[in-house]
Amino acid sequence: MKNTGAQCKTLKASAELRSSLESAGNRKHYASDDILFREDDGNVGVFFLLKGKVLMSVKNLPKLDRLFSTGSVLGLPSTFTGHPYSLTALAVTEAEIVQVPQEAFLQLMRERPDLCGEAAEMLGREVNFIHSALAERRKRSVARKLACETAVS
Repeated sequence: MKNTGAQCKTLKASAELRSSLESAGNRKHYASDDILFREDDGNVGVFFLLKGKVLMSVKNLPKLDRLFSTGSVLGLPSTFTGHPYSLTALAVTEAEIVQVPQEAFLQLMRERPDLCGEAAEMLGREVNFIHSALAERRKRSVARKLACETAVS
């Protein structure tokens, strides 16, 4: 397996959330190197990882790559907000996934405040990561501009 970033456990679901997601979604198989979703794609819901490993990454920021395994819920920020995905999710091994469409996920969150609280905690951790990634991207962009201006001077 290629270098895939740090192992991440921040998006692991409880047994109750796992069961509810499995009931609400559709099971799918992904081969190694299949894309679940891409940065800037429109939302198609959350992805619950039943088996395998998925790499989450931000374009041009490989040091921020993170590897998720069985029990992880991917795509939460986009699914809660309806905005495009902020990251790309790539299966790095064969993977079994339950994809829960956005409306089904949001309905589950309305019906189960306990599970909504758990998902909101995971969402907070994921949003913190995304903000860090975007801040790093802005920093790199400014540094490149400064380097170009210095080289021209």
